[in-house]
Amino acid sequence: MSFSVLGLSEPLLRSVDRQGYKTPSAIQAKAIPAVLSGRDVLAAAQTGTGKTAGFTLPLLQLLDETKSSKRETVRALILTPTRELAAQIDESVVNYGRNLKLRSTVVFGGVGIEPQKKKLKRGVSILTATPGRLLDLQNQGCVDLSKVEILVLDEADRMLDMGFIHDIRRILKLLPEQRQNLLFSATFSPDIRKMAKGLLKSPVRIEVAPRNSTADNIRQVVVPVDKSRKTKLLCRLIHDANWEQVLVFTRTKHGANKLTRLLEKDGISAAAIHGNKSQGARTRALAEFKQRKITALIATDIAARGLDIEQLPQVVNFDLPNIAEDYVHRIGRTGRAGLEGRAVSLVSVDEQEYLTGIERLLGRSLTCKIIEGFKPDPNLVAENPLKKTRSSKPRKRSKVNKPQGRRRVKQAAKR
Repeated sequence: MSFSVLGLSEPLLRSVDRQGYKTPSAIQAKAIPAVLSGRDVLAAAQTGTGKTAGFTLPLLQLLDETKSSKRETVRALILTPTRELAAQIDESVVNYGRNLKLRSTVVFGGVGIEPQKKKLKRGVSILTATPGRLLDLQNQGCVDLSKVEILVLDEADRMLDMGFIHDIRRILKLLPEQRQNLLFSATFSPDIRKMAKGLLKSPVRIEVAPRNSTADNIRQVVVPVDKSRKTKLLCRLIHDANWEQVLVFTRTKHGANKLTRLLEKDGISAAAIHGNKSQGARTRALAEFKQRKITALIATDIAARGLDIEQLPQVVNFDLPNIAEDYVHRIGRTGRAGLEGRAVSLVSVDEQEYLTGIERLLGRSLTCKIIEGFKPDPNLVAENPLKKTRSSKPRKRSKVNKPQGRRRVKQAAKR
């Protein structure tokens, strides 16, 4: 199947060809005709499957077909949870819409608000925004949302996880009742279904991957190692395999900063990206990583969603996430657009419960591999990390056969 059979206009097909895409992904093949039909859409697809083009392409066409000669007002609003994702969506809008006369811009926090005000004052048809900054601009009378024809909620599940539901409700009250609504999410969680029920009208439902699944083209491996030796092992992996680009996830901001310093001390160019970094520093680190000026980008889960890094070969979980679903989103940064990827998780004995939770979510065991010289000490006592947070209720998960993640790590340590 080619993009030409999806009903896209000739200017958009030229833009798609310029980007080098020949065949639409599964989500694109289903979502583009649905959006072009004018229907509301509820779409779920695992990360890295091309969701952004699935709504930006038809959105651009719909607006272009009904463009007005009057001063441009916001006719399409795209809400997204993070600054990085907002910037990348706006980049896609610009790239795909280069042959159309539609203005667009992006607004998010962490940077100066005045340049954003100036762009909005000149008039835009397509606005990509994070909820907080959008409300700031609206409260200052800088943006009019009364003419919005199309609303897109991207990474809706992540927005709920990050506590944006109240901001979203406030924004919805500013929009006209008659509009097309597009809700894109990595999963169809109960909360997402509840949101969709109150927002969408007879939506087209699209689901191209099982809930919480990982791409088949990502090779996943668990490497047992003592916690104190994780940094040394990561340096070994980078040096021995001559990795030129690796995205490394840590659980905390402090951990990301510390690991960055230790990698650089070992001669590996690295940069950290997390919530305490200024937007300028985050943008600069991501740009240098994409340009391969730095080898390792060390990130907290703020970067697990939305980062689109072409041909990223590998992701490393330096720390396992304490929420199993975040594992899926983390490793989804590699193996994108049908390319092969690798996900390596360095697991210490105190993370065994996290590993079990991840395998339970996936419904299968992950391959376990011992690296020579880094066999974990079987005499170390494992401490259950969940006991420290017993007051917080764990997420409910569907019951599946429980893989023996903890047992396998212990056995590996004894071999």
